[in-house]
Order: sequence, then C-alpha cells, then structure tokens
Amino acid sequence: MSDSEIHIPVFLDRTIELLEPAITKAGAVVVDATLGMAGHAEAMLERFPDLTLVGLDRDPDALEIAGRRLSRFGGRVHLVHTVYDLLPDALEGEGIGAVDGILFDLGVSSLQLDRVDRGFSYSKDAPLDMRMDSTSELTAETVLADYSEADLKRIFRDYGEERLAGRYAKRIVDERARRRLTRSAALVEIITEVTPVAVQRNGHPAKRVFQALRIEVNHELSVLERAIPAALDSLAIDGRIVVLAYQSLEDRIVKRALAAGSTSSAPEGLPVELPEHRPELRLLVRGAELASDEEKDRNPRAAPVRLRAAERIRRAA
Repeated sequence: MSDSEIHIPVFLDRTIELLEPAITKAGAVVVDATLGMAGHAEAMLERFPDLTLVGLDRDPDALEIAGRRLSRFGGRVHLVHTVYDLLPDALEGEGIGAVDGILFDLGVSSLQLDRVDRGFSYSKDAPLDMRMDSTSELTAETVLADYSEADLKRIFRDYGEERLAGRYAKRIVDERARRRLTRSAALVEIITEVTPVAVQRNGHPAKRVFQALRIEVNHELSVLERAIPAALDSLAIDGRIVVLAYQSLEDRIVKRALAAGSTSSAPEGLPVELPEHRPELRLLVRGAELASDEEKDRNPRAAPVRLRAAERIRRAA
C-alpha cells in the first residue's frame, strides 16, 4: 500500500474551499501545523502552483513519509520537526513572517492508528507507548507505572470524561503491585473486568481511558491551548485558519479562542465602539461544521470531526 493510500484526508475539499481566498495570491504561504502523511498539504500544493507550504509534525515517521510524498514540489515545501505550539519559532527558523493560511487537523493521525506498534489502539495488542513523537521520553507505560491513583483518576476523568475513572485507577494501582503493565491487551483486560456489562453495551470500555492516556503522554490539551493563540498571531490580515477537532475537549479550546478573537472587547455601555476594541477575527462557519453522511461513508474517521474556521480582519495595535 502506498503512502497516499493509507491516509484519506478528512474534510479535504471543504478545508481547501475555506482556505482558498487567502492562499491563491502569488507568494502565499500556508502552514499545515499537523502535517501527518501530507494529504491536505499535497492537495493544496497541486491546486495552487504559487503556494509555499510549511509542514510541522512532532512524528519523525510522518515527516519521512510526507517528505517523500511532497518531494516533487521542491523548494515550495519546508518541513519542520516540532510541536505545533512552537509554530512561530518554526516560521522564524525558515525566515518567514506572517502567513496566509493555517490548518490544524488534530488528534491521532492515520499513521499512528494504523501502525499497531505505536500502541494507540485499544483493539490491537501492542506496547503501551502512545507517543506521537518517538523521541520523547514519557510513554503510557510510564504513566501507568508511576502516577499515583489520584493522578490516574484525574487523567481519566478530565481527559477521557470517564465516569468510572476512580474505579479504573484503583484497579490499575492494585494490579501494578503484582506486575508492570506493558501491553495494551493487559490494560484492556483490566478495564473490561471492572466495567459493568450494562456500561459495556454503550461502547468499548477502554476507549476513554486510551484517549486520556494519549492526551497525557503528548500533553495535547496544554499544547493546543498555546498553539491556537500563537497561530492566530501568525496570520496576516485576510489570512485564514481552519481547525478540525475530533473530541469535545479539543473543540472547546478552539471555540473559546476563535470566539474571543471575533468578539468586540469594548466595555458595555460605550456609545461608540473604538477601533482598538473591534474584533480581530471573522468567523467563517456558524458554530462547528460536522461531516456529511457522504463524508462519513467515504472516511469513517470523519464521524466525530468538528470544523471551525476564521479570517483575520484586523491586527491588534
């Protein structure tokens, strides 16, 4: 299977449609802040021959695949191994100022899900790794071995929105006193054993725990809270940002940041809105846009996606 065949980009046409007004001009620069296997990036570079792309990813394997896939575009492509909250540093390193478009396609990439040894999937036995960047130190195995019961409960509750967080944390701590948990199948077995049958009928009992561990290992939410404001600050006037989020915790962060930028900061009661209080952003979609049935049929991973987009209309003084 080729690199392009193992990844179907989510909301590809809609993403390009929203970014197009900002990235068609000569000399335009777009940042794919979550490059993955470069499905969105390749499509943009093909469609807009004057476009320069900066691709960021924390996963060295993804960058290697993307590099091969985009090699035919030569100097129009700049790939950077980094986490996306360091987007401004990446642009500075490439000698690039404000950019015209930014795309975030959040969550786990197809590459990470499909390669069993990465440990992201609860449906296949693998080492408890879950690192998006294989050069980082913290793994899911380490979290399960070293975190206190209280911290495990907090992670499962806050990052997995798991109602049985306390029960799972206690069972894991009891079990690790007898053996070190190193494989995903062992963790799934533990969770399943203490999950009531009635709850199991609502979906796989390990889903939320695996999500929570992945978020903790990769610091996903704290990184995203820094990344969205940094990205917005990097947008030129008339520049556009599109964000695809796959779970409510991510989407909440994006929603707050875009809402803050698109709302007047003028104190209530002022008879006239002063220029410095005018919104800096214009929202391009109402609320969060969801995938159509056709999109979900074509690509099941699009089922939970929430798309938000905005355009920079003013820069703060």
